[in-house]
Amino acid sequence: MKFNVALVGATGNVGQEMLAILEERMFPVGEVYALASRQSIGREVSFGDKTLKCQDIATFDFSKCHIALFAAGGSVSKEWAPKAAAAGAVVIDNSSQFRMDPDVPLIVPEVNADAVAGFSKKNIIANPNCSTAQLVVALKPLHDAATIKRVVVSTYQSTSGAGKAAMDELWNQTKQIYVTDAPEPEAFTKQIAFNVIPHIDVFMEDGFTKEEWKMMAETKKILDPSIKLTATCVRVPTFVGHAEAVNVELERELSDDDAREIMREAPGLLIVDKREDGGYVTPVECVGDFATFVSRVRVDPTVENGLAFWCVSDNLRKGAALNAVQIAETLINRNLLEGV
Repeated sequence: MKFNVALVGATGNVGQEMLAILEERMFPVGEVYALASRQSIGREVSFGDKTLKCQDIATFDFSKCHIALFAAGGSVSKEWAPKAAAAGAVVIDNSSQFRMDPDVPLIVPEVNADAVAGFSKKNIIANPNCSTAQLVVALKPLHDAATIKRVVVSTYQSTSGAGKAAMDELWNQTKQIYVTDAPEPEAFTKQIAFNVIPHIDVFMEDGFTKEEWKMMAETKKILDPSIKLTATCVRVPTFVGHAEAVNVELERELSDDDAREIMREAPGLLIVDKREDGGYVTPVECVGDFATFVSRVRVDPTVENGLAFWCVSDNLRKGAALNAVQIAETLINRNLLEGV
């Protein structure tokens, strides 16, 4: 059985990653349609050994598709996702537009695959924030084993999470510094090269940023509404790969050895945790991989039943493109979609 797929935002970082992952995972594709804004009409993108020409989303007939993958930002999703869904395509949206809609399931397949059946209310499924996706994959086995009460997480998020212009800014500023030019920030509020910026998304009235709020709200929706979470989200001068330092407080005691073994058996996780030089995974090493990596698992002695660990993942993959494709695979594997 084959499934026709429309990809909205095919020219962006995440859109191109989605095309690569559809090919790598041998997704049962019938036809693939690359869609973009009017200024990108005719632009070519690669899908395996094929070259696709971008079509105008404004004139595209979504009734030809079984699945519509959206990777073009909230304003595009707000306008076009309901139209695609009304035409019969199941929308899997990577933006934040529908994540907190009670009638739209927010899915990480390794964590809450059963909730995917709720897509029928609006024909839309939301993909979580990139930093949330890898976090809940790591938290799920610990929560099942000993019930998480509280999470404190600090993120180290790569520039690709802010788009191509942000990656270009890191590259250009780095070159400028080496020739003694003073870099001027454009995509970011401050210099990103050789610096870190404790600010992602807009500030809210309580002093947290929207990115930090997303991690709290999305973790509750995906995993458990009773979990308390506080986050500090930081942009760092890397190109791809988000990292997180995580502290959890559990209801029941769990040793670091037991936690390591429980996480090792969990889907989507790889444990690389040797207590020696280099016995951990860094963002550079996770690029291009499907897994979420966990290292530095240890007891946190400052709270009762506390654990701490380090978590890294390719944000363009598990944080966005891979998770969307996995959602589509879940729909197919559970016979929730009829193909041709």
